[in-house]
Amino acid sequence: MSIRSKRDLEVELSRLKGFDESSFELEQYPTPSHIAADWIWSMALKGEVAGKIILDAGSGPGILGIGLLLMGARKVYFLDSDPKIMPVYIKNYNEIKEVYEVGEAEFVTGDISLFDGEVDIVVQNPPFGTKVEHADKKFLEKAFSVASIVYSMHKWSTKTFVEAICKDFHYRITDVFRYEFPIRAKFKFHTKPVKMIDVGLWRLEKEKM
Repeated sequence: MSIRSKRDLEVELSRLKGFDESSFELEQYPTPSHIAADWIWSMALKGEVAGKIILDAGSGPGILGIGLLLMGARKVYFLDSDPKIMPVYIKNYNEIKEVYEVGEAEFVTGDISLFDGEVDIVVQNPPFGTKVEHADKKFLEKAFSVASIVYSMHKWSTKTFVEAICKDFHYRITDVFRYEFPIRAKFKFHTKPVKMIDVGLWRLEKEKM
């Protein structure tokens, strides 16, 4: 069995188990399956998935990493600081393995700053900085230290910050995708069933010195 279209990928990702309990402190909002599928499909069309070793930083339940494995990634590191989420992405991975022939997965619980693996590409949907301003900064700093290509999602309102840190670390922005990111009510302070957040997905590539 194989994934033959972006729609096939979206359907498979929509079946994955999500957070049992989301943490406001960690800003745990799962990447919607339609956005994840569009993201991964775009990478695959660029030849940036098949045979690659990829870090899914702040992986949550693992939707990005599993999507990458479904599209032919050789290995994906699933990294999240919340130990409660590890059983979820392990379960998702094992269930996918029963249906598809997929690459290797390594599951890591810990702070992003401690990751020391070698990867081809980093994908990440880090905290948006709602709870702690620029909580996504350390994700970008680590990503820049381990890969020459980084895909990173941030609130569109932080566009200037993303551009500035890329310049500081000598990365150039090659592609930008913009999405309406639905956040479903999870906490008492949420007043609407779904709130749409304006986000951007940046593809960042190390400048040749």
